[in-house]
Amino acid sequence: MPEDDNTQTGDTSAVKHKYGRINKEYAMQLATCSPEADGPIYMVNLMKYFEVAQYDDSSAPAISGREADDKYNPASVLNKIGASIVFVADVLGDHVGDEDWDRIAIVRYATRLSFIEMQSRKDFGEKHVHKAAGMLRTTLLASRPLDESLDKRDRPQPLELRYLVMVVRQTTDRESVLASIPESVSFTVEGTVLSDGRFWDTVQLIPVATQSDADNLAATLSHLAAGSSYVMTLRASIDGLTVA
Repeated sequence: MPEDDNTQTGDTSAVKHKYGRINKEYAMQLATCSPEADGPIYMVNLMKYFEVAQYDDSSAPAISGREADDKYNPASVLNKIGASIVFVADVLGDHVGDEDWDRIAIVRYATRLSFIEMQSRKDFGEKHVHKAAGMLRTTLLASRPLDESLDKRDRPQPLELRYLVMVVRQTTDRESVLASIPESVSFTVEGTVLSDGRFWDTVQLIPVATQSDADNLAATLSHLAAGSSYVMTLRASIDGLTVA
């Protein structure tokens, strides 16, 4: 995994990490987006944890990477800047793809610039130490939904566990790919913020009734290429995207 201790905007933020490679060109686009062109953006997080969190402080308690990410939970900071966690799910199965992801989270920011500005907030930096300790690798996709009414939905509440299939792809034909699963809640990826160096183009979430249904649907997508696609079954605890 490539390491990158630079910040989202160059070298201006105190937030450091080693869990992915920043796309500096797209980060600059986020940081310099004009107010008239700015608006809501959805940050889709694919997360893989260390088995044991890697704190720099040797006196820190031995906890799992997932537990460290739970301690990181930035909801209070997000609320202050008008952002919302709109989707959280555990990955139950990785059917297509090179990684075994653990958790998916999607955050809706009111503007692209607010995402950049958050990186320099003191309260965010204090929480981020836990994410830095817990995260083995992350892919972060700045995305826009096909259904723009999602921008106006209220912050979701926790719900009974819900099953979905998630598909992430590289493609030169986004329109055809998104139309191929008409029942999905679909996003086009505006930019890959953080990754292992690969860039991604589409994200789709397909709700189903049971885990068995999810696994069966995922099996119909097993023909997708592992290096340019992810297909996962998920169990969501927060879902403000496929639940109205």
